[in-house]
Amino acid sequence: MSYVGPEFDPPQPERRESTGRFRRGPMVALVALVSGALLGWVAYEAVGSSGGPGSTGGSAGDPGSSTAAERSATSGTSSPASSSSSSGKSPSSASPGDDGKRADTPAASGPLKGKVIVIDPGHNPGNFQHASEINRKVNIGTNWKECDTTGTATNAGYTEARFTLDVAHRLRTLLQQQGATVKLTHDDGSPSWGPCVDERARIGNTAHADAAISIHADGSAPGNRGFHVILPASVHSGAADTRPIAAASHELGASIAGNFVRVTGEAPSNYIGDGTGLVTRKDLGGLNLSTVPKVFIECGNMRDSKDAALLTSGAWRQKAAEGISEGIVSFLRG
Repeated sequence: MSYVGPEFDPPQPERRESTGRFRRGPMVALVALVSGALLGWVAYEAVGSSGGPGSTGGSAGDPGSSTAAERSATSGTSSPASSSSSSGKSPSSASPGDDGKRADTPAASGPLKGKVIVIDPGHNPGNFQHASEINRKVNIGTNWKECDTTGTATNAGYTEARFTLDVAHRLRTLLQQQGATVKLTHDDGSPSWGPCVDERARIGNTAHADAAISIHADGSAPGNRGFHVILPASVHSGAADTRPIAAASHELGASIAGNFVRVTGEAPSNYIGDGTGLVTRKDLGGLNLSTVPKVFIECGNMRDSKDAALLTSGAWRQKAAEGISEGIVSFLRG
């Protein structure tokens, strides 16, 4: 998600917490979870791993490697990475090359049976052709912002919208295999643009989701690397009231951040979040208007060649989906 555009203004450094009906334990447990995950990443870097940052080789700016990566985004030609889920079972039984695009029904049983999860793939590939529609202002509680933006892209032209939809498909498969009911805010050109940020929040609210996540990739300056999870601030303004879900959303975000580090080997952002991988904001309509626990994840910086090499790798996108999935599972089973 590029910070260019009204919905994605520079982050606000707010760190307020709030109690609410979703809160499950003292915030010290949340801090310990993230700290443990970051220590685990340090250990990961010390011993090295073939799946760590930069291991995909090549540059996203190389036309040949970019073309192959973009093919894998739509055809799923890369083999998924393997890892263990928090339930002790393989997180995916999909065959190699399955990008999770099929809208399979939930498994008959599993640790997430009865849970509803909403996945919001950031932006929409069709937004580029609907400038007037996505520029329409909507109320996000604290103020008015454009309906949506086009998102960012790598230097080679692999768009954030394609990336987010690919990861969303993979994540959906993983969660369905564990029994969850999964809803996407948009999928494969339906609708042809948007939906607007307020409608994205409303989809999760109407589904009474147990957890919701919006998937993005950043468009920051070259040299800025790593992922970060965006948490909702405690907002009470106009149509926005995140006070009941702020604490649970922070817990969800910390769980996703910790598992994302462990599974992908991607470092927390070196340019935002003070190395924690967590950022609190009050200016995003998708969070402000949510009545269910919800976070955003910026999986990496598309404008940095090293991060872009990861984001354009089908195998790494599978790891990203697995890290997010395991974070959601851990949150819902906690």
